[in-house]
Amino acid sequence: MYAEERQQEILRRARAAGRVDVVTLAEEFAVTTETVRRDLTALEKAGVLRRVHGGAIPVERLGFEPALAARDEVMTSEKERIAKAALGELPQDGAIIIDAGSTTRRLAQELPADRELTVIVNSPPLATILAARANLNVIMLGGRVRGRTLATVDDWALRPLADIHVDVAFMGTNGISVAKGLTTPDPAEAAIKRAMIASAQRSVLLADHTKFSDTFLARFATLAEIDVVITDTVLDPQVAADLALHGPEVVRA
Repeated sequence: MYAEERQQEILRRARAAGRVDVVTLAEEFAVTTETVRRDLTALEKAGVLRRVHGGAIPVERLGFEPALAARDEVMTSEKERIAKAALGELPQDGAIIIDAGSTTRRLAQELPADRELTVIVNSPPLATILAARANLNVIMLGGRVRGRTLATVDDWALRPLADIHVDVAFMGTNGISVAKGLTTPDPAEAAIKRAMIASAQRSVLLADHTKFSDTFLARFATLAEIDVVITDTVLDPQVAADLALHGPEVVRA
C-alpha cells in the first residue's frame, strides 16, 4: 500500500470510529509506529486530523472545518480528474456559477478559452483566477468573506442571487449522504449554496470520495435537487448506485 492510500484509509477509519491509535494502525498495516506517526503528521498538516496522545482524531470532532489552503493539498489528483470531467457539463455559452472550494477552483483553472461565458463566483481567489480571461465575463458576489473558506456570505451575496438565472451551478460540499443530503458546517455558507442551486437550471456537484457519508451542521440541498454528482473512482460503486436511486446521475472520473 502506498503512503497516500494508507493515509486515506487512516482518515476513513478516524472519521468512522472518531479516533485512531498509533499502535493498532501499525499492527494492522504491518508498518512501524514511526511510519504511522509520519502519516498522522502529514494528515494533520493537511488539516484533516488532529494529533492527540497515542493517536489522532478527525477535525470534525473539534467543531471546525479545515481551511481552504489545507484542503487544497489533499486528494489533488482526484480533484483534477473531477474538474476535467465537469467540463463536459459546461454550456456552449451562457452563464454559470462556480461555488467556492478546492475542487471547484480546479474547474475554474480548466475553463476552456474557446467559449464565452458569464461566470458568477463567491470567492475572491476564483475571481482573481478568472478575471484576466478575455472570453469570460466575471461577476463577483459581495458580502462578508469567511476566513476559513474565503467564500463571500450574508445578505450582500444573497440578494443578487435572488434575481439571476444561470445555466449550471457547479457546487462543492463538505458532506454528502443519502440520508442527509448535502451539508456544510456554516449556516451562512449553506444559505449561499442553497440560493446558488435555486438560481440554476441544472446543478452539478463536484466531490471527492472522502465527502461521502459525512454530515455537517447545515443542510443546503437534497439529492433530488442535484442533477449530476461528479466524484472519483475510489467511491464504492454501491454508494454511487444508492445515490443515483435518489435522483442525480453519478459520474466516477
